[in-house]
Amino acid sequence: MSRTSPTCCLVEVVALIQQEGPGWRLVRDPDRSPFSVLVGGLDWAFELTDEEWTSLADVLTSLVDQHRALADQLMEEESIELELDRAPWWGCLDGTREAWSLTVVLSAPMGRSVEGCWRPPAAQAMAAAMRTLRETAR
Repeated sequence: MSRTSPTCCLVEVVALIQQEGPGWRLVRDPDRSPFSVLVGGLDWAFELTDEEWTSLADVLTSLVDQHRALADQLMEEESIELELDRAPWWGCLDGTREAWSLTVVLSAPMGRSVEGCWRPPAAQAMAAAMRTLRETAR
């Protein structure tokens, strides 16, 4: 008499991460290689590789951290513009101590380029979502 026992396979399940709000969208799907991350704004979106996304998240986190360090020194009506050029990304945070926009430009070595911009309050929400996703991916 033959006995068959059920076998069980352990499969790593990596969940799709999707966050969005008015004027911004962030999606990470590890199964969509090589372009596993989608970032979007009000009327635009583009896909990034994991490496491009990681470097974008680092640029935006640096800009937001710089703004946070300087915000208390700004008067209410005073504005500030911070730029960061860290290949392949150029990023700019522009605004006041309370509200600011983010602009990014990718100039990839293989000729692919993209540009995007988030206005307040979408910029703040997108930056927070990217920071959270970046920290959980480490």
